[in-house]
Amino acid sequence: MSTNTATHSRASLLLAFAAVYIIWGSTYLGIRFAIESMPPLLMAGSRYALAGAVLYGFMRLRGEPAPTWRGWGVALIIGICLLAFGNGGVTLGEQYIPSGLAALLAATVPMFLAVLGWWSGVAQRPTPAVALGLFCGLGGVYLLARTPGASHVALPGHETLGMGLVLTAALVWAIGSLYSKRHQPSPSPFLSGGMQMLCGGLVMLVVGLLRGEAHGFELAQVTAKSWTAYVYLVTFGSIVAFTAYIWLLRAVEPALAGTYAFVNPVVAVLLGWAFAGEALNVGMLGGAGLIVLAVALVVLGGRKPVKSGS
Repeated sequence: MSTNTATHSRASLLLAFAAVYIIWGSTYLGIRFAIESMPPLLMAGSRYALAGAVLYGFMRLRGEPAPTWRGWGVALIIGICLLAFGNGGVTLGEQYIPSGLAALLAATVPMFLAVLGWWSGVAQRPTPAVALGLFCGLGGVYLLARTPGASHVALPGHETLGMGLVLTAALVWAIGSLYSKRHQPSPSPFLSGGMQMLCGGLVMLVVGLLRGEAHGFELAQVTAKSWTAYVYLVTFGSIVAFTAYIWLLRAVEPALAGTYAFVNPVVAVLLGWAFAGEALNVGMLGGAGLIVLAVALVVLGGRKPVKSGS
């Protein structure tokens, strides 16, 4: 774990991890409900653009200085990687594959973060305990993947395309996360988060319009369930959880911040069991247990030993 962690309170770290572990685990189901009656990229783009504008405006009113043009350029790069490619790819992928499978495929993020972070010099070489934890996490995800999940998708028959979109999204998300470790739009993580959401959201809106998603779409066709999911995604999924993730990237090692991707499938499967009547079986429980072990190994294995007298 980065020595920066020592400068942050345990309570702050726990709250931030709770946000990315639990809230983001629920957003896969939220995205599924939202795109049932909303175009995918217009939904995702407006979600983040709205959340980013609210957060940016709030922080500026609180006295945060205006960012530089260079800061906006950095925010645009990170917003494209994390949101336009990352979240946008997952949102498009969920047209072709179940939300549970999308969450499972996104569990490759910690592996990408650990390996690319080491290769790029952003993070230290993974210790044996961290490497074991990452493999345990993938094993747990594999067991969860064998659990029957929701089979209803908007556009059946293109599962390979959906899986490719989500895996590409995970890779580019990891690249953007590592880039943000050394390049920050603003000294304030909250202003930075607003800038990144605003930039990424606007890019997704433009791409959605170019894809023709606005043709034939009317707000009157959006269901109450989709609106409820949309409001939840804007407030909790974007403003709360995304900002927590941006803060965590500054406070801890990238691979540790990325452990959310192991926990999210557990949350997604549990929500499917609780609210969608999906099966709860031994394989799922075993996968959840492996994932808990994986997170513990990554957290404890990433700690740097404390030198005596320091």
